[in-house]
Amino acid sequence: MISLDFLPKETVIYENIRQASSVIKDYAENRKEVVYGGLGIAVGVLITAKFFAWLNSKAVQMKKEDYEQLRKELFVPLAEVKSHDPELLKENSIRILEIGVGVGSNLTHYPDGSHLIVVDPNPYFEKYYNENRANFPNIKSESVIVATGEDMDMVKSESVDVVVTTAVLCSVKDMAKVISQIKRVLAPGGKYFFMEHIREWDQEKHGMRLFFQRALSLFFWPFMFDGCHVNRDPLPAINAVGFSDVKAEHLYAPMPFAVLQVCSPHLRGVVTK
Repeated sequence: MISLDFLPKETVIYENIRQASSVIKDYAENRKEVVYGGLGIAVGVLITAKFFAWLNSKAVQMKKEDYEQLRKELFVPLAEVKSHDPELLKENSIRILEIGVGVGSNLTHYPDGSHLIVVDPNPYFEKYYNENRANFPNIKSESVIVATGEDMDMVKSESVDVVVTTAVLCSVKDMAKVISQIKRVLAPGGKYFFMEHIREWDQEKHGMRLFFQRALSLFFWPFMFDGCHVNRDPLPAINAVGFSDVKAEHLYAPMPFAVLQVCSPHLRGVVTK
C-alpha cells in the first residue's frame, strides 16, 4: 500500500489517494498483473485490455444523471447536420464515425437512421458493444474496425459527416495524428463532436488536483485504465490542425466517486472542417 503519512488524515485528498492505492493493490493481487519478464508484460497488457473492457461496461451504468446531461447537450446540434452523401441526404440520414466506441454509450444520442462506423483498438469491447447495439435498431451499423485512431487509414478520406470522441484522447499514443485523421475522414463542412476529460486549467484554485494528475499519469493511471492519462489538453492540437471553426468550452463534470475527481476537468465542443 502507498504510504500516506505525509498527508493529514480526514481530508478529501487523503481519502482519494487511500482509495486509489487500495484499488491498485487489490487489482494487482487479484489479477496477478505484476509479473516478471517480457512474456509477463505481454500477458499483463492482455489482461489489462480485457479487464478495462469489462470495467467500462460496468462504469457506464454508474454515470451520474447530470454527467449524462452534459453529454446529451453536446449532441443537440447533431439534428442540424446534413449529409454530404446524396443517397443519405435523401434518407435524411448522416454517417457517423465514432473513435473509441467502447460499449457504445453514445448510441442513445444519435439521430434515427444514422449510419455508424466504429473504431476501437481494444477487441474485448466488441462483445459489450454488440450487446448494447441490439438495443438500438434505429442505428445502422456499417462496420466495426479494430484499430487505433492513428491507424484508421481504411476509413476513406472525406467519407463521414460526423466524427465523435468521448473520453478517448486521454489514451491515444499520438493525439496530433488522431486529430489529423479526424480532419482527413470528415467531408467538407463535417463536424467533430468531442467531450474529453483534461488537465486542470486553474492551478491557483486546484493546484493539488493538477499535482495528482501529473503524478498519477506517470504510471498508475495508464496502467490501470488501458493507457488513460489525466494530464492532457487536446485543445492546442485541435486548433493546430486547421479546422474552419472551433467552438469549445471548459467545464467541471460531476464524478460518481471521490477518487475520480482527477477526471472532473473537461473540454467539450464541436468543430467544423
